[in-house]
Amino acid sequence: MKSYIYLHTVSLDNRENHGIVYQARKELHKAVRKVLATSAKILRNPFAAPFSTVDIEDHECALWLLLRKSRSGDKTEQLEAVQEMSETHHWHDYQYRIIAQACDPRVLIGLARSKESDLRFFLPPPPLPSLKEGGLWCFGGNGLPYAESFGEVPSATVEMFCLEAIVKHSEISTHCDKIKANGGLQLLQRLYQFHKDCPKVQRNIMRIIGNMALNEHLHSPIVRSGWVSIVAEAMKSHHIMKVSHAARILANLDRETVQEKYQDGVYVLHPQHRTSQPIRADVLFIHGLMGAAFKTWRQQDSEQVVIEKALEDEDRYTTCWPKTWLARDCPALRIISVEYDTTLSDWRARCPMERKSIAFRSNELLRKLRAAGVGDRPMIWISHSMGGLLVKKMLLEASKKPEMSTVINNTRGIIFYSVPHHGSHLAEYSVNIRYLLFPSLEVKELSKDSPALKALQDDFLEFAKDKNFQVLSFVETLPTYIGSMIKLHVVPVESAGIDSLKICWPLDA
Repeated sequence: MKSYIYLHTVSLDNRENHGIVYQARKELHKAVRKVLATSAKILRNPFAAPFSTVDIEDHECALWLLLRKSRSGDKTEQLEAVQEMSETHHWHDYQYRIIAQACDPRVLIGLARSKESDLRFFLPPPPLPSLKEGGLWCFGGNGLPYAESFGEVPSATVEMFCLEAIVKHSEISTHCDKIKANGGLQLLQRLYQFHKDCPKVQRNIMRIIGNMALNEHLHSPIVRSGWVSIVAEAMKSHHIMKVSHAARILANLDRETVQEKYQDGVYVLHPQHRTSQPIRADVLFIHGLMGAAFKTWRQQDSEQVVIEKALEDEDRYTTCWPKTWLARDCPALRIISVEYDTTLSDWRARCPMERKSIAFRSNELLRKLRAAGVGDRPMIWISHSMGGLLVKKMLLEASKKPEMSTVINNTRGIIFYSVPHHGSHLAEYSVNIRYLLFPSLEVKELSKDSPALKALQDDFLEFAKDKNFQVLSFVETLPTYIGSMIKLHVVPVESAGIDSLKICWPLDA
């Protein structure tokens, strides 16, 4: 059987074929042949002498060599290739796209965790499925129609309630599977993009993705759905909270250089990128009542004008001094800040049924911190208010568990900032001040001269007297505003001292 191809006869004189379209087509075909030939030789065949005969430019050769090196079975070579890629800033757009399309998930995650990486390494997320009838905030269930029956409820408010519920569900591995199976990764991505001007919504969404990333079998779906590209962009933000949430997601995805897992509420403030700097010690920040992992450690509240100037000069103002100043002065530290929910009154609790005692919280935090590798190297605890009580309880609990012995042995010091070792006046106001009607369990446990606090103090003093760590206490000398109506001295000087262990300094704060 024969087949024929009929061609129009043309002149063989090259001078007649110098049109711009012809020349452009010729160059395009040459470039395509070059890329195909190079990828075939480098990616599929071992290095050999014929490789040197491939007709490619030097800079093209370097790109394909790096790509092949990144697929090496040798972990050291693979990490070196990712670092070299991240430090490359002279390529053309199409070269970054070649890497983005050809690299595997390990390389993509490594590039996202590299401080200097160009965002052109990351492809845009895949198109999202079309919305079903019901709108962005239709999560399902009977809760939303019930909420609407009370009147008009802003969609952002409803979404926030739903997201906070999903955050809790995402702490359970089997529930993460259901979120993924029901299109949750795509829905959350749509909400994230829709609420670009609402950082709180975006942070809750990143909390969920960070919790899902604790499950290694979900890493592939997270990468395929385009979340690495979104998080890589968030890592370039100037907002400390946004970067810290993004860094937690990537650390949980990066199984090449990170052995620890960072559960919900455990944030690494430094280092947040891959680094060759050896880590010598850990510093742990534990906030207190109504505090948070970031805002507790900010510089004192300032006027808006000063804050705006601070965005240009972090030496003058910071929204989180452990991240901005301590990390710069002591780069060999791993700095971790912990966050947990607290409330003054059950009127304002997100979930009044979720009443957590100091004992419960200390066990929960101790488990999370151990999963993050706390105890594997020397460490210092820095605590404020109720956070100091949690630190004491965590150390007492760790002393009873053989698997937690490294936490005790590696503790080198504890700093207490205005910790109510003997209780606080705050609980005494709960009867007389309307804002504190139905005081929360946290407030009740801080009652002045509480038997539980006395027992905790006595047990800690007995435990600490023969341990190899130092204790430093700071006491507040100025009253604190609680809301807009209440002004009181939350922790009196006599309560902030820690008796025989104390080295006590007053603060004008």
